[in-house]
Amino acid sequence: MINVDVVIIGAGGSGLMCGATAGNLGRNVVIIDHAKKIGEKIRISGGGKCNFTNIYASPENYISQNPHFIKSALTQYSQWDFIKMVEKNNIEYYEKTLGQLFCKNSSQQIIDMLVKNCQDNSVKINMQTNIISVEKTSNGFIVNTDKGQYSCKSLVISCGGLSIPKIGATGLGYKIAKQFDIPVIPTSPALVPLTFNPEFLSAYKQLSGVSLNATVSTHNISFKEGLLFTHRGLSGPSILQISSYLKSGTHININLCPTINIEEFLLSEKQKGNNKKISSIIKNHMPQKLTEVIIKNLEFNSKLTETSNKDINLVATHINNWKVTPTDSEGYRTAEVTLGGVDTNYLSSKTMETKTIKGLYFIGEVVDVTGWLGGYNFQWAWSSGFVAGLNT
Repeated sequence: MINVDVVIIGAGGSGLMCGATAGNLGRNVVIIDHAKKIGEKIRISGGGKCNFTNIYASPENYISQNPHFIKSALTQYSQWDFIKMVEKNNIEYYEKTLGQLFCKNSSQQIIDMLVKNCQDNSVKINMQTNIISVEKTSNGFIVNTDKGQYSCKSLVISCGGLSIPKIGATGLGYKIAKQFDIPVIPTSPALVPLTFNPEFLSAYKQLSGVSLNATVSTHNISFKEGLLFTHRGLSGPSILQISSYLKSGTHININLCPTINIEEFLLSEKQKGNNKKISSIIKNHMPQKLTEVIIKNLEFNSKLTETSNKDINLVATHINNWKVTPTDSEGYRTAEVTLGGVDTNYLSSKTMETKTIKGLYFIGEVVDVTGWLGGYNFQWAWSSGFVAGLNT
């Protein structure tokens, strides 16, 4: 039996941040993970550049059954605090778009920084170690692994959600929550490409690889970012963002040309006597291939002066307010994060400790807090890990 103050299950972003923070306060900490490599999700993120935070991070950029839950952690440890750490470690970074900050060189720099912070505070990191069971004792917990037993006063669950199983995602965190009678909000893939029925794919298969800026909306939420046609359906930042808000059978509205009102534009051109075909007139405002496919699918391409106002409205609606209903998503295989998770009503927003089991904490993606695309989920990892580390 190895006796420590804190056992952290999961060597991802939140676990490493928690370990370094607790270790800095003099706690005897061990981090356990079944994976071979530390922080693999950090390494592959942002195309290997790691979108490590967002300068606009605020509670409004997160989805949770309790939208107020994240406020305390973000206040205690904000994006500016993490940026200071990055700068202190001489990691060069840049802003890409919409406040997204990326490493200039490699995401490995973020992993190395977090690991060094742990090592500097005598935190042990044991990889390729499988959890067999977790038990509650009168004064803490016993964690049984395939490489020995650990006794601890505080147990932190930071083993992530179900997204990207090929790098080691499992449902262990949810299993432990349920073991201690802590509810789990039903989970689903989030920030994930959308798939469509064969009829849709047949109509738009020629567009695979075509990208453009678009506004994608559902109900009262919308995102104006890149959209990408794929051989399975639709992807790109705007689609990934809206995927977190979709329920089964919900339609989305897509504005394929958000810069102009196509109906007003075409009516104006018609009044001027523009005698070109519609596809020729609007191709300057959209990818030509997309324009051609839309017109082809509508089965007409007459000259503008010969086109009725009703048909002009039909073209415009298909471009400025295209309504589509996904059949599904690509699932956890390609989802960047998991929607849902450990019920925040059972956690302290100030410490991340469970309200019913003293010394038990849940942090990071395993919790019912899901950020937008653009560095928000990593910021949640840093913030939740930090506040738990302060209080273990």
